[in-house]
Amino acid sequence: QVYEVEFVILCIGLYSGYPNIPDFPPNQGPEVFKGRVVHSWDYSAMGSEKAAEFVRGKRVAIVGSQKTAIDIAAECAKGQRWGISKMIEFYLRWKLPLKKHGMVPELSFFQDVSSCHTCMLPDKFYDRVEEGSIVIKKSKTISFCETGIVIGDGRLEPVVEADVVILATGYRGDHKLRDIFDSPALQKTITGSSSIVPLYRQVIHPRIPQLAVIGYAESLSSLSATEIRCQWLVEFLAGKFELPSVSKMEEEVRVWEKFLRRHSGGKSRRACISNFHIWNNDQFCKDMGLQSRRKKGFLRDLFMPYGPADYTGLLAD
Repeated sequence: QVYEVEFVILCIGLYSGYPNIPDFPPNQGPEVFKGRVVHSWDYSAMGSEKAAEFVRGKRVAIVGSQKTAIDIAAECAKGQRWGISKMIEFYLRWKLPLKKHGMVPELSFFQDVSSCHTCMLPDKFYDRVEEGSIVIKKSKTISFCETGIVIGDGRLEPVVEADVVILATGYRGDHKLRDIFDSPALQKTITGSSSIVPLYRQVIHPRIPQLAVIGYAESLSSLSATEIRCQWLVEFLAGKFELPSVSKMEEEVRVWEKFLRRHSGGKSRRACISNFHIWNNDQFCKDMGLQSRRKKGFLRDLFMPYGPADYTGLLAD
């Protein structure tokens, strides 16, 4: 069925629907493993009771190092199973046994936050590591064998035997968006040359200005980041402001990406605004003709932290 419209808004999100399954060498992938291999997407879709039953009494190996992997590891460890898996930075290195378990990040704390590679640990996560309920294995590569997974090239570490392997390896949001379109030309245009869709203000593709994408911006508060983009989009559709030329929008996207990469140790994803959400929100406010300084008082604006509450009633201004 065909619907004729003047504008399309895709609210499909970045982390769902299209699991990122790693590539493995021939005869070293999940097909050689005699146990079960699932992606975290499938595990989450089971629901709490079925997921608990799925891992009960089994040796569980979790591939990944971000929020989902850590949450699943902590969840499995509750049943005595085990999983694989500048001032603030000094404090964290002192407070958490990162060095002891070989988990000191390669990037600084600022770079990790700027590239959206930090995550909140579940309660008592390292307590479970200390007691042995969670065993951490750090490696850039893994492969499968009949009885489990092989860390690295297998020479320094023995096989990690497992009954279940959960791939907490993220999603391919760019592929999900690309595959919505039947036209090869649109597929090529929407994804661009990078891993994340090149969107002006993380909302509108410069070469498809009748299409908006909501949910492709990561931040310390993703809900707040999404809300201000929705408000910006409403004002645009109401004719309150106009978009720049295609060339200016594309240049803005390039400048933004270059800036993020410079401050994230080259690890940034274009969708991640993280540490720069205040500057990003200032851009939205200026586009909408609103005051970007949200605090009452000059000193408060300079020295008090900004949060989602500062943008309450934004359009009422």
